[in-house]
Amino acid sequence: MSFQSSFVLFLGSLLFLLLIATSFGQLQVDYYRNTCPDVESIVRTAVERKFQQTLVTAPATLRLFFHDCFVRGCDASVILAKRNGAAEKDNPIDLSLAGDGFDTLIKAKAAVDSVPGCKYKVSCADILALATRDVITLTGGPSYAVELGRLDGRISSKASVRHSIPHANFKLAKLKAMFASHGLTLADLVALSGAHTIGFSHCSQFSRRIYRFRSRSRIDPTLDLGYAKQLTKMCPTNVDPRVAVSLDPTTPWIFDNQYFKNLRQGKGLLTSDQVLFTDRRSRKLVNLFASNSTAFDQAFVTAMTKLGRIGVKRGNQGEIRRDCTMVN
Repeated sequence: MSFQSSFVLFLGSLLFLLLIATSFGQLQVDYYRNTCPDVESIVRTAVERKFQQTLVTAPATLRLFFHDCFVRGCDASVILAKRNGAAEKDNPIDLSLAGDGFDTLIKAKAAVDSVPGCKYKVSCADILALATRDVITLTGGPSYAVELGRLDGRISSKASVRHSIPHANFKLAKLKAMFASHGLTLADLVALSGAHTIGFSHCSQFSRRIYRFRSRSRIDPTLDLGYAKQLTKMCPTNVDPRVAVSLDPTTPWIFDNQYFKNLRQGKGLLTSDQVLFTDRRSRKLVNLFASNSTAFDQAFVTAMTKLGRIGVKRGNQGEIRRDCTMVN
């Protein structure tokens, strides 16, 4: 390769790195060092208090963050309310979001704004990112530095959710495409799916796997038969479809790598869970995370950091809301 060609390649690589940097370059761990230096401890205290009141705080907050970032970027738009019921949170997909997640953010925001020097200086989007890290740690998961500096979005649309959130019946191809559209790799996809080590889903999200599957047995053959029978008891045909079932039947309130061990046993609750093991393209990652909790923790932190950079608002694109539920 000639010197000229090498130089052109170098310039191209440098430009690419600069483009990446400008997409989330305003985010930094110590963003509030001069405006609200104790923001992390303030949020953590509020989250711990909420967590002590109800364990649902953890999965609810984690899921809220994911749903927020995947729709319009990490801008707390999922919190916005509209009188006509046309906000993101009014979409049927988001109606299943547990209220404890919203309540965690609102209480943490109130705690931050109660400090005179911090009042109206920290965005709801950043508080949600911090609260998410804190609930992961509180349930036994890894701690990590949270990049800050997001602004809150002013737009929230019910229609924008429909094609933005992965569905419970998605196979790997659809999941990969959706995550790739946000710059997330297959490793990120599998690691972030590991968040299902805590929390729950509803009978309506997996009932087809135990009652209406296209086979003579009527049960999804990728499901462990004993586990399938347990699910039929928890979700009989006449049950309220809103009844909740733990995503991890073994350690449902502990953030660990048990989720991946479950997949190897055919105990993934959702189709989008179990496919990570049945599909050869992702099976190696499942096996790695199942056998090495450190590898999972590291991959999860990397993926969460990348997730937190999606669609960050800057300048006149956003604001710091006084009330997380409405624009200023």
